[in-house]
Amino acid sequence: MWCSTSTRAAARATARRSPQLINGNYPGHDYDDLKSGVDFVIQKGFVDERNLFVTGGSGGGVLTAWIVGKTDRFRAAVSSKPVINRTSFVLTADMPGFFANYWLTSMPWDKPDEAHRQLPLALVGRVKTPTMLLTGEEDHRTPISESEQFYSALKLRGVDTALVRFPEASHATVDRPSRLIAKTLYMLKWFETYRKP
Repeated sequence: MWCSTSTRAAARATARRSPQLINGNYPGHDYDDLKSGVDFVIQKGFVDERNLFVTGGSGGGVLTAWIVGKTDRFRAAVSSKPVINRTSFVLTADMPGFFANYWLTSMPWDKPDEAHRQLPLALVGRVKTPTMLLTGEEDHRTPISESEQFYSALKLRGVDTALVRFPEASHATVDRPSRLIAKTLYMLKWFETYRKP
């Protein structure tokens, strides 16, 4: 889906006027919001702060990869079908016109430093948390190359990681009961491996 220049300009102008601060700024402050929620439930005594785990898929996969680059308070993480690199994502996903115009404040090559700053890939040098990646081999929304980049970066850094590829699966990795069960079992096993007794 390609947008005309005038459509692009209108979309950016709307995004700049919008009170929704998430526009062009994800994951941005979402990390702070979630961190304060975690702090709150710990303070209330609802959870064991020695055994915190984090997971999310798609947009939540982006945020999970961002979180492990910001803190090592989680014992382990599972990032499902994340976006790691905005430039490669916009240029390989199934809707480049939409993502370029509605998710970015400019084309990634116009302001490469700005585009890179808002990426989980930019924080990979800080990651210490064991992180599993789950992805569908036929996912055109968040292509498998995004998960592969993060996996390779973590391997190069010596961080415990695993990449689970679901054959023939699209962005809806759990569209079959068998895949839902497999995904759940992979996640539980990963978390159990790193759970503190």
